[in-house]
Amino acid sequence: MRYLHTMVRVNDLEASLHFYCDLLGLVNVRRYDSEKGRFSLIFLAAPDDVERAKEDQAPLIELTYNWDTETYTGGRNFGHLAYRVDDIYATCQRLQDGGVLISRPPRDGHMAFVRSPDGISIELLQEGDHLAPQEPWASMPNTGEW
Repeated sequence: MRYLHTMVRVNDLEASLHFYCDLLGLVNVRRYDSEKGRFSLIFLAAPDDVERAKEDQAPLIELTYNWDTETYTGGRNFGHLAYRVDDIYATCQRLQDGGVLISRPPRDGHMAFVRSPDGISIELLQEGDHLAPQEPWASMPNTGEW
């Protein structure tokens, strides 16, 4: 058995691609549009996983966009996606500068949580040792659910 992908449904494809690719830094490795089924599947990989994802079609996030309007709820009960990042402070700053709320700031230099435009909880973990506490993150409170 091997892990392939996690699928999340998205309401606004452009907002989701902006979040996952432009702000979080994932790479679009494959897309499938079904005219008959009226949906699009977009497969994203972390930058360090792109070659493996192209070869093995894993590990990936599959964004499923149904062309007809539908409301999805329960992002928190989905659980969360997790990514290891090279610099948690720089990643959180890029996300915050892009308008993303940092729900659980990286006060400890190790872990943070944000949410996608569809309410999916994303955990960010520092690669290697924890970074030294740094402002404004060290004194920033939690905001909302994470």
